[in-house]
Order: sequence, then structure tokens, then C-alpha cells
Amino acid sequence: MSIHNALKVAARAIEVRSPYDGRLVGEVGESSTGEILAAISRAKSAQEIFRRSLPSERRAMLVALAEEIARDAENLARLISDEMGKTIREARNEVRRAQNTLKLSGDAATFLDGEVLHCGIVEGGVDRQATITYEPAGVVAAITPFNYPLNLLCHKLGPAIATGNAVVAKPSPKAPLTATRLAELARKAGWPDNLFQVVHGGAEAALALARGPIDLLSFTGGPAAGLALKNASGLVRCLMELGGNDPLFVFPDADLERAVMTTIGHRFEIAGQSCAAIKKLYLHEDIAEQFIEKLLPAVAGIRHGDPSLEETDMGPVIDSAAAEVVESRIQATLKLPGVELLAGGTRTGTLMAPTVIANVPADAAVIAEETFGPVIAIRVFRDASQAIAEVNAGDYGLQAGIFTNDHALIRQFSRELRVGGVMVNEGPDFRAEHVPFGGIKKSGLGREGVRIALREMSEPKVVID
Repeated sequence: MSIHNALKVAARAIEVRSPYDGRLVGEVGESSTGEILAAISRAKSAQEIFRRSLPSERRAMLVALAEEIARDAENLARLISDEMGKTIREARNEVRRAQNTLKLSGDAATFLDGEVLHCGIVEGGVDRQATITYEPAGVVAAITPFNYPLNLLCHKLGPAIATGNAVVAKPSPKAPLTATRLAELARKAGWPDNLFQVVHGGAEAALALARGPIDLLSFTGGPAAGLALKNASGLVRCLMELGGNDPLFVFPDADLERAVMTTIGHRFEIAGQSCAAIKKLYLHEDIAEQFIEKLLPAVAGIRHGDPSLEETDMGPVIDSAAAEVVESRIQATLKLPGVELLAGGTRTGTLMAPTVIANVPADAAVIAEETFGPVIAIRVFRDASQAIAEVNAGDYGLQAGIFTNDHALIRQFSRELRVGGVMVNEGPDFRAEHVPFGGIKKSGLGREGVRIALREMSEPKVVID
């Protein structure tokens, strides 16, 4: 049964509405548990054949899909913008990045190298050689969020196909249309039937997929959902990116103009709904006032509104419920002693005004948890070690950014911060498609990023002769 036919017989339709104006963008069929299990079964059959494919064939498939995306780029960008509220310029950038992710996965498919180890390295060792190779895991379940509906799926799909796996994907019900379109483009690119399938639904569908006879679970989302899926999947290997509460530190020797623009770009992109966005802005007390004087005019210049317009810099958050959470955290924080609202703080439906709050306590609602919205929460510090300790005391450990040219500080932060990545003179939301990406603590398990993901989605095999 094709993906289309499987979805047509689903129990009910999931309506997809624009976060900006509520108009109906499209709909998909909700997949039943039986349909999800049938998709996994078909994927297993397809993968049994595909696992014997050559690296050159996998590379050609991934390049072909990237080329189909390029031909459909503007339609994909409009679809992303319509279904999840990303500005059209942000959506085009995501489409561009997705092509790169697939092409890099294709390149990496040709260099999934093994190694040879001699067994006679200790006294009494035998004269044998161990050959280590990497084989496909099998069927990868890919569960993706709404905020990057194309590229985050490609970060799972590309490495999975490059290593000879099949994929059953379940996108967020808040933004499922892009994944469906990607599956259509894969068929158009000549991919084998059932090698890449998409099922749809919410938490129950995700649990049904995790409980199914899959071989690897790759999930991007929140910690609570990640734990539930991990428990449901049993002994299946899990790769999980579960968000972050990421800091940016700015020191007196920093290029303040560049740091301001990075703060704007890394906090207000997709209305603050990025896992590695700047959630905590730590300003050294010697430059805090000067930095804020530069920051506020830049914030005031952000044009937020209709994401389909070329001039719009920031669109809405994903839905009213998300907007209400962000608004409530802002209001709770503003009731605390000494807290000062410097910009924004209001919302109109799903449109949150770009917001800046100063003198925010470390335990304030808006900063203690990951806030998925366009809010800059400022902490002023003097002692670097205390600032590091404060961040390390939190539950998350995804990425961090530091603006300084002081090598001693760079070394200190790089060594002492308990995070998956430290970006120097850059914001924590920086990511290159081939570089390992992920975190520790509640931020996740394992790593994404094309090169390391190929190993994560493979099983090592040892042959000793």
C-alpha cells in the first residue's frame, strides 16, 4: 500500500491551520496503530533489499532528492511558512539547508569507514586481525517537531538512508504537510517503494511507533515526551534532542555590535522557537548598560507580523496555547522585585512582541525553564566562575555562546560549561549540518550532525580471523 493510500483510510483528518491567521492550509489523515505497524512492516521488507545497496547508489538517491527539493524550493518554503508561521525568508533558508544536509549525507555514505585491529597487542595475544565494519540498524523511526519541519527531518532521513536503513517518519501534527511533501519528492526522485514512509498523529501515534518493531528511534522534542518514548521503545537504541536553555555570555572586550546582531538573530528567529536559541543573556557588568543601549533600537526595528511578506522579520508562535505560556511567564517574571520590562511584553493572538526583560532572577519563570518565544531575559554578572556555575546548575546542557577574545576565558568556558557545544564569538544557535549537535542532561541522548549520525544509525560488526 502506498503512503497516500495508507493515509486516505485513516480514522480522521488532522486540520493544519496557519498560526498567523487561522486559515486552513491543508489536512492529513491520522494514522491508526494498525496503519503504523503496517508501515513498519513494509519498511522492514524494503530495508532487507536496500541494506545490500552500494554507497554510490545511496549517494545518488540523496543527491536526487536534494535536486527535487531545489526544483520545488519556493513551494516548499511557502508550505513551511503557511503551516508553522516561519517567515518566508527563514523558510527559504531552511529549504537551502535541507538540500545541504542531504548532499552531505550522500557524501558521507561513501566514507563510512571501518578499521582493522590486530589482536596480538599484548603478551600472549594471538596472531589474528579484527575487522570492524558498520552495518545498517534496520528501520529508523523519526519523530520530528514543528519548528524545522524539513531540515530536522532531513537530519534523520539523510544519515539513515546513507547507512542503508529504512525510515518511518512521524512529523508534528502542528506542521505535518512538509514531511508529506518530502515523501512525495522522494518517490519522484525514484526512491524504492516503502523505504521512506510518513505516518501522522499526535502523542498516541508517536507511542505506537516507538512500541512497534523498529530498530532505532530518533526523536526531537521535549524531555517529558522523550522520556515517555524512551520507556515505550524498551531496549531500542534512542537518539534524542530534547531542547535547551542556552546562554550567551558577553564580555567587555567583545565586538558589541556583532554581539547585538547575534542576539537578535539567535533569539528572534522563528519567534524564539529554536531549541538552541539564546534563552539567557549574560552581560558583564562593565558593558551591560552600553550593550542594552545598542540592543533596544535593534529590537524596536524588528518587523513582526504576516510571515508571508518579504519584509517581515518575525512571524507568530505556533499556536495560541504556546503564546499563552510565553505571556504568562513574562507576566509572572514582571511581578518579581527589581525586574524591568525594556521592550515588548504584549501579544496579539499568536503574535508576541519582541520582548526584553532586565534584572531577571535566575529562578524566574521566563529563564528557569526553556521558553519557546521571543523573549530576551538579561542577567548581569561580574564573576565568570559564578556565571558558569549558575548555568551548570540548570537541567539542560545543549549549547552556549561566548563573546570575547580573551583566550583564558575561552579556555575556561570551553572546559567548564556542561553543554554539548560552545560557540566562540557566536550564539548558541549556530549549527553546521555536518558537525555533531546535541547536549547532555535533559537536553538529550546521542548526537545529530551528518558525520556522527551515520555511526549512530549503524551497528558495528567485528569479524576476527
